[in-house]
Amino acid sequence: MIRRIINKVFGRKPRTAASRAQILPLAAHGIRRDQLDDCALKVCETLAQAGYKGYLVGGAVRDLLLGRTPKDFDVATDATPEEVRRLFRRSRIIGRRFQIVHVMCGRETIEVTTFRSNGQQETGDEDEHAPADRPHAEPARVTDEHGRLLSDNVFGSMADDAARRDFTVNALYYDPAREEVHDYFGGVADCKKRVLRMIGDPEARFREDPVRMLRAARFAAKLDFHIDPDTRKPVAALAPLLANIPRARIFDEALKLLLSGHALRGVHQLRAEGLHHGMLPLLDTILDDPTGERFINAALKTTDTRIAEDRPASPAFLFGTLLWPQVLQRWRALEAAGERPQPALFVAMDEVLDAQRSRLAIPRRYDGMMKEIWALQPRFEQRGGQRPYRLLEHPRFRAAYDFLLLRAESGEVDAELGDWWTRFQEVGEDERAAMLQADSSPRPRRKRKRRKPGDASSGEARPA
Repeated sequence: MIRRIINKVFGRKPRTAASRAQILPLAAHGIRRDQLDDCALKVCETLAQAGYKGYLVGGAVRDLLLGRTPKDFDVATDATPEEVRRLFRRSRIIGRRFQIVHVMCGRETIEVTTFRSNGQQETGDEDEHAPADRPHAEPARVTDEHGRLLSDNVFGSMADDAARRDFTVNALYYDPAREEVHDYFGGVADCKKRVLRMIGDPEARFREDPVRMLRAARFAAKLDFHIDPDTRKPVAALAPLLANIPRARIFDEALKLLLSGHALRGVHQLRAEGLHHGMLPLLDTILDDPTGERFINAALKTTDTRIAEDRPASPAFLFGTLLWPQVLQRWRALEAAGERPQPALFVAMDEVLDAQRSRLAIPRRYDGMMKEIWALQPRFEQRGGQRPYRLLEHPRFRAAYDFLLLRAESGEVDAELGDWWTRFQEVGEDERAAMLQADSSPRPRRKRKRRKPGDASSGEARPA
């Protein structure tokens, strides 16, 4: 009775029906403790030995349910950051508003977070998983005129922590000691049905953080899930809210999508949801042009293949491919206006990079590699004298060569040009000399099996 009066006076919402988790045994979910990363398991055990709770949380639990190997293993606990820090010698607290702890085990890092609340739900005194020390240094929940959450800085219970997560499949907690999954919102069932469902009211949650719409598209593509109709319904109307999000944050989300290993599906999912205007507005221009669409599809498919084979992919190379159709279009326009080819290309590069700054905050540190790859493309046409030898020695040759193969695959340049450069790298000096002599006169075209983009150990494989 007293709690109901307090809730009414202070505007707190009563406990929701999801304040108690469904606890699933091993037979119901199939995740064994020996499937966990050794470091994550050690962190959970150390927390338990000190009297705290330690759960594997979020995407790692979801991926294990789906039979995937998690990329990261995160841990959630009822211990405060300071308490976690005292338990692990090789650890550090990061963050200012809401602190988390990075625990290092060799080269691995486990992210440990204290149960967090959205500052809105009342949890009740009987919840044993709530940390005793809950800081309220600033208002717990502050929103702007669009409903976007500006402040979300308060510790809470495990139920609170689950409620503030975005999708049901990400609100799962695995207890390695008992091999149990704590499921507050039916995430295990949604995993089995391969459905992505928002926790709470989708419109309100998207207004709180419009980036959740981008995450929905990314997860749907990455997991091959379908988006729940009620979750999808408000997206079209709320997509313009992405204009209020800092460009740097949009870039981070774009990078996650492009390096997810499912970039090709993700980009098309983004466009299907009408969200590309807020992340990659240039997609309309690219995908409406057949050559541009073939080029981008080839680039994204190659990147997905590299990631599937556990090979690195360069963000600079990726964004260089995304911007190339615009560079090419502007380059051709300047040439048609009477500008000489090489100066026209450099003007086009600068104009396109300057224009995209206001849309997608690609860091300037990527400019150098992108410009070098673009600037080398005309030099592949020069196949006489010493020019091919000098091009082979260029530090960005491999990345530029991979880029050339994508252009050839999309039909932008003659496939023979890519074949010639593939062969020129493989043959001996005598045959190279013969190729240079033959290049100055007509010769029959030889059919060769072209190397796929990315096969070479290129700059595409080097982190920028």
